[in-house]
Amino acid sequence: MIEIFYKTIPFFALIGLGYSAAITRFFPAEATTYLTKFIFYFALSAMLFRFSSNLSLSELYDPEFIFAYLSASLIIYFLATAVAIFRKKSPSEAAVEAQCSVIGNVGFLGIPMLAILMGAEAVGFIMLILAIDLIVFGSLIVLIIVAGKDKKLDISLFYRVLLGLMKNPMIVSITCGLLWSASGWSIPVPINEFVIILGSAATPGALFAIGASLAQKSTERFEVAAWLSFCKLVLHPIAVFIAVFYVFKVEPYAATVMIAAASLPVAGNIFMVAQHYNVAPKRASAAIFLSTVLSILTVSFTIAWVNNLN
Repeated sequence: MIEIFYKTIPFFALIGLGYSAAITRFFPAEATTYLTKFIFYFALSAMLFRFSSNLSLSELYDPEFIFAYLSASLIIYFLATAVAIFRKKSPSEAAVEAQCSVIGNVGFLGIPMLAILMGAEAVGFIMLILAIDLIVFGSLIVLIIVAGKDKKLDISLFYRVLLGLMKNPMIVSITCGLLWSASGWSIPVPINEFVIILGSAATPGALFAIGASLAQKSTERFEVAAWLSFCKLVLHPIAVFIAVFYVFKVEPYAATVMIAAASLPVAGNIFMVAQHYNVAPKRASAAIFLSTVLSILTVSFTIAWVNNLN
């Protein structure tokens, strides 16, 4: 494990650098907002396009992989929901907590880190997980929150959710890359070099942005944050482990990538959703902060563990 820990240290050091820059106000909150926009809309999109343009849709479509990840995630999702309901929280609050329990920071942390630690061939599987998170769970939380506030599900809501997915730069860049791959055309050298240069900014920029955004997070509601961190960092990868090795027939390497991805800390975009709808934003914030800090050890342990499984 110590070797893996040493390999993950630079990634978390970049997060720490971003945190230090923001907590000392050398890097103000406004700068973090614009850096995050640059990474989200440009650098990360370029990286995803470059990776997906070298894949085919048949490589990504794996029913066993999809059902294994979905079933394991839904079990933890419903567990977190049940615990929230038992604590007499509203369905909207329960949806935010459930989202924290299964949605990891795949885009900003998972793709850059796991591609380096587990090999470029891991990227296709990670993008498939990212797509499931965005399409299934990203839509689910919006539907539950809006239905809880309006007390009904209107057809226009589904249209708005679909439109939101179509505008998501991660979905758009993956789709464009796959379409380019299907065309059989090679990317012109100048464009390819442009995409490589722009995409190269994604890893350091995303990690720095994660750290800077953590400086704006609170650690209130520690008990709930600890429970949700436990769900995300421990229960989720265990559930995925059981699904890929004992329930579904997932190829060993793909299985280890899925387990590693499941061990990632809570995704930062959950806070943005919670804040937008004013549903438990401080709870989501605390879960993101605590799980990211704890993941310095847990992610290293999980990757070391899965490397022995493969």
